[in-house]
Amino acid sequence: MEKNDQPYLLAQTAMAQLKAAVHQVLSHGPAEGLKNSDIGRLLGIYMGHVEHQGHIPRTLLAIMESEGVVEQDKDTKSWRIRSYPQGG
Repeated sequence: MEKNDQPYLLAQTAMAQLKAAVHQVLSHGPAEGLKNSDIGRLLGIYMGHVEHQGHIPRTLLAIMESEGVVEQDKDTKSWRIRSYPQGG
């Protein structure tokens, strides 16, 4: 292992754990979903500097959305686990 591989592997492990935590919160949350601020507060990661609070959970949700795991209701801005059609 290269000495520069260690920080990368550590960061990838941390991202996987954060995404798993978001997934668990959404899986046990209300059917209508949760706002990113609610997710961040539940996980203790809703922070940031002035007018930029919530960027950590929003970034995680965007990554998970691109992976097809979560979806956002555009009207309510709530996030939920992506549902898949039956028989697909």
